[in-house]
Amino acid sequence: MDHYIDIRLRPDPDFAPAMLMGALYNKLHRALFDLESDDIGVSFPLHKHGVRACSLGDQLRLHGTQARLKQLMSDAWLTGMRDHVSVSEVLAAPDHAKQINVSRRQFNTGSPSRAKRYAKRHNITEAEAKQLYAKVADKRIELPFVTINSRSTQQRFSLFIEHSKPADSEVGGTFNHYGLSPQATVPWF
Repeated sequence: MDHYIDIRLRPDPDFAPAMLMGALYNKLHRALFDLESDDIGVSFPLHKHGVRACSLGDQLRLHGTQARLKQLMSDAWLTGMRDHVSVSEVLAAPDHAKQINVSRRQFNTGSPSRAKRYAKRHNITEAEAKQLYAKVADKRIELPFVTINSRSTQQRFSLFIEHSKPADSEVGGTFNHYGLSPQATVPWF
């Protein structure tokens, strides 16, 4: 993770930044899936969290080796987005940058189908399961998210993204086709 590329959304009067970030991230997911990539990570340097302020911001940072990032950018995955973004060159990450883990966070949101499955698995009535899930659904989620279309399952879902606290040491590992990892870190600057 010694190089990076910054992709910034340009202001657009017709599209909200969250909508553009969703489109950009969906395109990135498809590109990482098609490359079968497990060595490119992402971060969102301008993300905000909190009940009223959760946003991924207007900047997506890709992390990887210089060769791998150049390979990704040689593909036409940004087709249709070029008017909406500005893309930096492949740049060297600062030597003494902090490290951060960017991962997926899943929540039980209390959906009827989830309650129904829970009732079936635990041999209780659907009404009991709905009562249990009602408590969970009342919790406010404070993490930013993007609505994504899974390339492998074709399902549409909300992908909640959590940035850990910055640390001094790097943790190795692999990244999924969303550029996220449960343990691996990327430079944070």
